[in-house]
Amino acid sequence: MDFQRHDSVGEEAVVDQAAARILPHLVVIGNGMAGCRAVEELLARDAGRYRITIFGAEPHVNYNRIMLSPVLAGEKTFDEIVINDRAWYADNGIELVVSDPVDTIDRVGKTVTSRSGRTVSYDRLLIATGSDPFIIPVPGRDLHGVISFRDMHDVDHMLAAAEAGSRTGGGDAVVIGGGLLGLEAAHGLTLRGMKVTVLHIMPTLMERQLDEAAAWLLKTALEGRGQTILTGADTAEIFGDGKVEGVRLKDGREIPASLVVMAVGIRPSVALARDCGLEVGRGIKVDDHMVTSDPAILAVGECVEHDGMVYGLVAPLWEMCRALADGLVETPSGYRGSVISTKLKVAGLDVFSAGDFSGGDGTEDIVLRDASRGIYKRVVLKEDRVVGAVLYGDTADGGWYFDLMRKAEDVAELRDMLIFGQAYASGGGRADPKAAVAALSDDAEICGCNGVSKGKVVASIQGGACSLDAVRATCKASASCGSCTGLVETLLALTLGDEVETGPKTMCKCTSFTHDDVRREIVAQSMRSIPEAMQKLHWSTPDGCSSCRPALNYYLLCALPGEYEDDQQSRFVNERLHANIQKDGTYSVVPRMWGGLTSPKELRAIADVVEKFNAPMVKVTGGQRLDIFGIRKEDLPAVWADLNAAGMVSGHAYGKALRTVKTCVGSEWCRFGTQDSTGLGVKIEKMTWGSWMPHKFKIAVSGCPRNCAEATIKDFGVVCVDSGYELHIGGNGGIKVRVTDLLCKVETEQEAMDMCAAFIQLYREEARYLERTAPWVERVGLDHVKSRLVEDEGNRIALTRRFLHSQSFSQDDPWAGRAAGADHQLHRHMAEFQPMTAVAAE
Repeated sequence: MDFQRHDSVGEEAVVDQAAARILPHLVVIGNGMAGCRAVEELLARDAGRYRITIFGAEPHVNYNRIMLSPVLAGEKTFDEIVINDRAWYADNGIELVVSDPVDTIDRVGKTVTSRSGRTVSYDRLLIATGSDPFIIPVPGRDLHGVISFRDMHDVDHMLAAAEAGSRTGGGDAVVIGGGLLGLEAAHGLTLRGMKVTVLHIMPTLMERQLDEAAAWLLKTALEGRGQTILTGADTAEIFGDGKVEGVRLKDGREIPASLVVMAVGIRPSVALARDCGLEVGRGIKVDDHMVTSDPAILAVGECVEHDGMVYGLVAPLWEMCRALADGLVETPSGYRGSVISTKLKVAGLDVFSAGDFSGGDGTEDIVLRDASRGIYKRVVLKEDRVVGAVLYGDTADGGWYFDLMRKAEDVAELRDMLIFGQAYASGGGRADPKAAVAALSDDAEICGCNGVSKGKVVASIQGGACSLDAVRATCKASASCGSCTGLVETLLALTLGDEVETGPKTMCKCTSFTHDDVRREIVAQSMRSIPEAMQKLHWSTPDGCSSCRPALNYYLLCALPGEYEDDQQSRFVNERLHANIQKDGTYSVVPRMWGGLTSPKELRAIADVVEKFNAPMVKVTGGQRLDIFGIRKEDLPAVWADLNAAGMVSGHAYGKALRTVKTCVGSEWCRFGTQDSTGLGVKIEKMTWGSWMPHKFKIAVSGCPRNCAEATIKDFGVVCVDSGYELHIGGNGGIKVRVTDLLCKVETEQEAMDMCAAFIQLYREEARYLERTAPWVERVGLDHVKSRLVEDEGNRIALTRRFLHSQSFSQDDPWAGRAAGADHQLHRHMAEFQPMTAVAAE
């Protein structure tokens, strides 16, 4: 998803301007989780009460900071952690000001002024500035390469460091802080290939959430994943000449590092409030309705102090937001503070804690320890009441223990079964998970990420949410980390019985149709455009969203080669600009090199471009090509004019399309080569380039079973043998490697090329958009693919013909006409679209 870099994206808001002028103006400082959740709660109570403007310091819409760790680890994309997309602001008449934080508040004039100098008046002001990372005051803290872990900018920095490390064979990172954020950062960087050392000053990890036994299990598990964990480690300095080179401890030890992540804690962000004269303690002081010492100003989230307490977990924040919204619509209720529990997934490991888990005088411990399974449970009792709990490895009963603790229930009769969990206790000594969930009270928390209770989930189901996706769309339970998915599914079963909707997920929240439904209906109803498809299939939003529009565009393009006109606005930014945007806003350009072969003419053209446009780096990619980095957007047409003049075409390194055909030198040069793998690779690439796919597609041809071209981890791979060619499908590299399945063996090059074309067309016609060949093959089964390609010759021939027919329209270099200046369409796209996020290249 990408957004225009405007100061405001509120121009599209469907609000009657005359009416807006007479509405009181609510200005929100902070476009994060707390600020936007407070606005959501207000809209749910009285959508027309206020005219709303939100100022955000970041260039993004509201996203889930809790899910930054999966983005760092490569498990999610930024799009997948967006909470409120651009359409939400427009649909609710909200003016969003991005990349422009508020610097001053004038309480007398009731105005705020942003960093750009923009001044806006308010009737009510909401401060939701969150918290600032604490940077320990050691020498070297200002060196390049020292960062915190709080936002997408930090994630982008870590990803760049990991990428730089991968080019040199690794890279060392030090994470200072063994709390949740520090361990998540270490986990993500480890998955990205860096050698990570965690430094924690305390004797045990996560001492605020775990006891010593649980912390030991966690440390052991993390060390088993390749991390180095040093507890009792006190940092003396970060050293380096202009940039980070390592960390020195007070005991003299030195740890090499090119990246240091500070994750030692956070502090409420109160400078803005203090400067304007609001009452500030540890945080901005508020009453039960989140009103500050100025009646016109409210505050919510990590920046506030209520009754002497400052909270850094999401559950109290959601409770604050509800109380704040009640106050804004004059509902007599308020916030009374929070009893908190912590249910977390640390580097994929489940942990839970609540209450006084350290025990002490007058308390008793009930402990279950199963080290071989990595499970530890400790429940602390006082006078037959639960006062604390720690769970590691199996946290399913965390909510139940917390409920017992919160309500101070007498558990004397449950004592013998307590440690085995609610399902066992509710079943009278026999595990009954459904009975356990049914026994939960309506106010028991189901989804900690979004603050959703059992009662709210049940109400959502009773209101018509009959599937897991529908529950996620209506009340957000299970929409973030997914750890509560089992509980939500059990509530669906308990509430609806046989009426629970199962089956494939819908294409997106705009429609009740699945990807397969949409593909079928496009063909059956002879649809010719995205608006027609949305109209005939009763889309709930008139223009769709960032998930469905690119998918619809691809499905129409695949179904109607030569007839459907590609909708550029429904493509991702890299596909629109035909280059890969990088984190600094420049682009990288990858010209195609057939089968990894090049020539003096091509090399001279690349060298000339690098010098002419001052490109700071040229890199040999994993696909045997040269990637030119640091090209400014306005220079892209000129760069490609020069490359086209040398006969080079786009390598589509940005596209959901054929990327590369990797080859080895084969029989022409290698003494082990059995066939001309290079020649076959060139032929296959020239046949398949320019083809649009559900996802990126990579091919390799290896000249012998030694497999130097790594054909068995590609979407389509050819391994040459003495008697012909082994054809492999459905492989991929990356974080989760999948080795290919053997499709068949053929005797001639032409047979190999025909089978390649048929396989690609089958994948193009059957896979769901953004589904790579590996999960597609696993979903439909290898036998299905073989039955369509190997066993049914007529079908294979028909697929090959359809692919070649489509290619007659697709094999048109996107830069050829545009670079020469004959087509101004690209320049129009470049002017219109200002992308916010980078997309990785090959």
